[in-house]
Amino acid sequence: MNVAVSTAAPTPVEMVDPLCLDNQLCFALYAASHAIKKAYRPLLDELGLTYPQYLILMVLWTENALKVSDIGQRLHLDSGTLTPVLKRLETTGLVKRARRLQDEREVEISLTPEGQALRARALGVRRDVVSLLKMSEAQIASLRNELNSLIATLNVES
Repeated sequence: MNVAVSTAAPTPVEMVDPLCLDNQLCFALYAASHAIKKAYRPLLDELGLTYPQYLILMVLWTENALKVSDIGQRLHLDSGTLTPVLKRLETTGLVKRARRLQDEREVEISLTPEGQALRARALGVRRDVVSLLKMSEAQIASLRNELNSLIATLNVES
């Protein structure tokens, strides 16, 4: 019996095991997210912040006095996830929560003077993380744009 054996090298697609962990985009994103949060942790500890608190403050430093739902939309988080973090930020004196006059069902979050002042110190956090990344601003922008496209695509699908 004559069996033909291909001597051609397998194509890259044939060599990819679809269930190999190293071939998973989801795992690369998960590991990168974990690594970036780990890099931020000691820098944020100096400010007395957790990573979720830092994200909320960045939203408020851009646009102060937002509804909880607006912050949640910006961070892709629901109010049940945000509320305990916002309460902790209020306890530390960085934000204040108040019912909106227009609609008492809505809670508005705004920065206190202490929360506003923390922005100047937080600028060093970004600078230090950029240094750790060893990437140019252009490379960071390119990666961020690709990830934002991925997020937009997945959010349309869900």
